[in-house]
Parts: sequence; C-alpha cells; structure tokens
Amino acid sequence: MQEHATQHHVPRTPRLRLGLLALSQVAVVGLWWLVGWKSGLAALVLTHGAVLWSTFNPRSQLFCPALVRLPGEAKQVWLTIDDGPSDDTLPILDLLDARGARATFFLVGERVRARPELVREIVRRGHGVGNHSDSHPQAAFWRLGPATLEAEIAANQRTLAEVAGSAPCWFRSVVGHTNPFIAPILARHGLTRVAWSARGFDGVSCTPDQVLSRIEPDLKPGAIVLLHEGAAHGHNVEILRRVLVALETRGLAAALAPNRHSREGGNPAPLLRKA
Repeated sequence: MQEHATQHHVPRTPRLRLGLLALSQVAVVGLWWLVGWKSGLAALVLTHGAVLWSTFNPRSQLFCPALVRLPGEAKQVWLTIDDGPSDDTLPILDLLDARGARATFFLVGERVRARPELVREIVRRGHGVGNHSDSHPQAAFWRLGPATLEAEIAANQRTLAEVAGSAPCWFRSVVGHTNPFIAPILARHGLTRVAWSARGFDGVSCTPDQVLSRIEPDLKPGAIVLLHEGAAHGHNVEILRRVLVALETRGLAAALAPNRHSREGGNPAPLLRKA
C-alpha cells in the first residue's frame, strides 16, 4: 500500500490501558464518597457507558488500537475475508485470480485444522492469512476473560504457523468485539487488530443487492473491506464478484497491506482486470 511502510503495529503499553481503566473506577468511588452520590452515579454511568461502547464498537481504540482504514490516497483497498476456510474458499480464490486481486483471509483455527489444504492453497496463490480466533465464539467473545482469550488466540496462532508456514501478524476480533483484556494478549503474540471501514453485512441473511447497496458508498481509496465466506445464505462468492466489479468501476485495486514479512512497500496486486 501507499507510504511504503508496514501497517503492522503491535499494541504498545497495553497494560497501561488496563491500569487507567481500573484507576477510573477508583476515581468514581472517590467522587461518590467526596462529592456525593449524584456526581458519583453520573461518573459511574459515563465510565461504564464508555466501556460498553468500546466493547461493541469495532472501530473503538479505547481498549486496543485497531486499523480502520489505510493511510494515503493510493487507489487501492484491502480486501479481508472472514470465517474460513469453507466450501467457498476455492471458488473465491479462483475469482480473485481471475481479477488479479489479493485478499487477506481471517481464518478460524478449528476450521483450519479440518481443512488445512485450503489454507495452504490460500498461501500458495499469494494471499494473506490472519487470526480470527480458534473456535469463533460469536455470542461470548466480548465477555471472555484473559485466560480464555489467550487460549483462543494462541491456539490459532500455533495452528496457522504450522499449516501456513508462519504465524500471522493480523488479528480480527470475533464480530469485531473486544474488551480490556485483549491488548496485552495481542502484544504478546505480535498481532495487530484489524477492523474495517466498509462492510455490507454479508455474514448474515442477505441478498447480493442488499450487500452492494450498503458497501458501495464506502469503497474508497484506503478502505478496509470486510467480507465473509461460508455463510448459510450461499451468496458470498457472488457478493465478492460484485464487489470486485464495483472496485474496477472505481479504478481501485485490491492489494495486501504491508506487514512485518513484506519487503519495503509490499507487492500490491495489479489493477483489476475487466470481466
């Protein structure tokens, strides 16, 4: 991508964030005691509201830094595809090859172990891989404690290192959720949290037309595009095809973001070929 520099930035001083969060609650207690319950209650609501907002807002930087978009105005985007590998993986790879596009696949550890040949094919064809937890605990990820989070992230790091040949440097939270415990774990494993700036909600029941109407306004230079594979609705491959056509119409290329393994500046993919 533009800037000829890695976007791989491991969380710095992650325990400081935890300490400040704890200190804020001590301050609430002090305020309640010294000033009165009205001020204390207001502070309690404000701080707890900030915690809830940061937990469920994928773009929040409060608990852990996250890439939301890429810097600069180069006519490129970063395609990211969650939840694989799946039956969609090979058709998606063929489609990306046909368009001269590159993507990063955020993979689930237990699915990798079930279908390692698909992950090796992703790597063989020049795409990136990222950590998307080991078991994809969709309903519970936001409230996992440090030991369970460590197990989820570390197990997938080991799996991907073995199957793909090297441990990934990108991490995407399940459903984009996070909590105060995640930054120290990502720092320990050398991972950067990746969010997104363009999404069409293609991981749930939808039609390709609905997804395109949601995602097209945000297909701009530097966008991090969130897509999925293997969803029950069965439209993910067609959705990707339409997104690639939309990118081509805008003169945008789908390229990989430089990371710690890249040469300076990386190797962006060529402009998308016409259908």
